[in-house]
Order: sequence, then structure tokens, then C-alpha cells
Amino acid sequence: MTAGYPQVRLRRLRLTAARRRLFDAPMPGPEKLVWPVFVRPGDGAREPIASLPGQYRYGVDALLRDLEGPVRAGIGGLLVFGLPDEGRKDDTGAEAWNDRAAAQRAVRAVKRAYPDLAVFTDVCLCAYTRHGHCGPLRPDGQVDNDAACAALARVAVSHAAAGADVVAPSAMMDGQVAALRQALDEAGAADTLLMSYSTKFASAMYGPFREAEQSAPQSGDRRGYQASTADLRTALRESALDEAEGADLLMVKPALFYLDVLARLRERTALPIAAYNVSGEYAMLVAAAERGMGDLRAMVRESLFAIRRAGADLILTYWASRLGEILEGSDAEVRP
Repeated sequence: MTAGYPQVRLRRLRLTAARRRLFDAPMPGPEKLVWPVFVRPGDGAREPIASLPGQYRYGVDALLRDLEGPVRAGIGGLLVFGLPDEGRKDDTGAEAWNDRAAAQRAVRAVKRAYPDLAVFTDVCLCAYTRHGHCGPLRPDGQVDNDAACAALARVAVSHAAAGADVVAPSAMMDGQVAALRQALDEAGAADTLLMSYSTKFASAMYGPFREAEQSAPQSGDRRGYQASTADLRTALRESALDEAEGADLLMVKPALFYLDVLARLRERTALPIAAYNVSGEYAMLVAAAERGMGDLRAMVRESLFAIRRAGADLILTYWASRLGEILEGSDAEVRP
């Protein structure tokens, strides 16, 4: 017979801080965190993003200055999102593969200043098209899947040429991973990693991001190509297909609202998995703390640990720029 109470007392394992340090899993270290940043033309720009307190739209010079602290703290990488001047947008998103665009300039500058920092780039077209969708549109208003894949491949090659360590297609086009892998290999960028936004849901949690990136669709929505929030099996197939097409890393996005998907994907693949702790999840905790509904540091630490526990190897999170405030608090019980 299995022993139970009173012989078994689980409180013995957690009675003191010293015991909890022995048995608790550690928080994800800063080396597992990747900071998403928004870069725009104008080197000195540092525009606060109202819906993402503590985050900014950066010019390249300003980004390098604000990157000093996170790099000293040991963050694992940077995920670059580019913004064009409004006048550079068109129906195809061609500015996205311009070698002199803000994202490409930022990659080159960051790699010069911090050569040991892993630089990821978002590969998409929505911020570069007048209509705000992730590829050229057909006459019926739907995104032209194959034309989008060809354009995304050009973007990825331009990012790799600028020095990106990892290119990350986020458009959720069928076949995008295969198109990018072939284009990278043909361009002599076989060593560039490909992290697919492989299970990216058509979530309601992207609002602050779309303000920051100025990328909201001008008509319709993205439910025709992003994963349905109510279809788990197809969402998991998305990642399986991207793995088969040659992705080096997979991603679940959003993170906190889809921990079950993250855990299931972890059981199905040996590939590294990233989880994107998205803008709405970030803003939600900030708003709760501002209203006195919880301690911000404790909530953030708990949320990051939950993402890690569910199976994420890497966490893309805006909290990566606030490590001194969030992870280095006095609560030794939470982070040994």
C-alpha cells in the first residue's frame, strides 16, 4: 500500500526558502529571452508606444543605446521588426527587401556593435503594404499565397545578407518555410537559421503590437491565413508541416493563452520551440499592476516560468528589456 498522510507530508519539501531552492526548477535565465524591437527610419528616434509601456519605436542609434542594458544582463537575442516611411508602402510590400530599409540597417548596426548577440528578424509584409495584409492581394481581396511566398523569400535573403542569425517568417502562408529555405540556400546563406511562426493564432491579443508596428489590415482580417483559435488539430499540423519543410525552430504565438498547444507541440517534436509572449499579454499584466491588482514582478516571473514549464526553449518577450526591474528583484524564493 502506498503511504499517505500522516507519514507523507508534502509541506516538508516547501517549508523553508532553502528547501524550495533545492527542489524548485529555476526561472528561465536571460539567455533564453529574446527582445522584440521596432525600428523605423530616423536614427535618433525613440518614440514611446502608448499601449506598450516601456517599449519604443527606435531609430538605429537610439536602439543601440537602449540595447546596452539588456546585453549586459545577458539576453539571448533581439527580434527586429521594421517600419517603413508611410510613403514607401505599396501593394506588394517591396520596401521590405530594400537593403537600405530600417530593419536591414538595424541588423548591420547591431551585429557590428554586439557581434555575439543573436539577431532574429521578422519576415513579413504587413507593415510594408498599403492594405496591411501579409502579401499581395488577388482581385477577390484574398492574399495571393504563392506570390507572398516569393516575396517573403526575397525579404529573408536580404535579412541574411545584412547579417541576421535567424529569419522568422510570420505570414502563415502555405509553403513559406520551403520557399525561404530554398532561397537562403541558393543565396549562399545555408547557415542562417529559420524560425517559423509555425503555430500562430488569429488572436485578439495583438492589438498593442499592431499599433506599434502600424500594420493593422485596412479591410477584412487575417483569419483566412492565421490559425483558428478553435481548431487545435490543424494548428498542430501547421507546425508539423513547417518542420517537414525545413524549419530549424518552431514557434507558438501567443504564449500564455496557448500553453496547452505549447505543451502538446513539445511532446510531438524534437526541434527547439520558441513561444511569443505577445503584446496583449504584456499590456495585460502592466494594466493589472497599475490598478493594484497584483505585484508586477511576481506576475511576470510566474508567467515566464509557466511558458518555460509548458515546453518553450526560447521566450520572445518585451520583458527582456526590463530584466533589472523584473528578474533581479529581492524575492530569492522565486529565482534562486
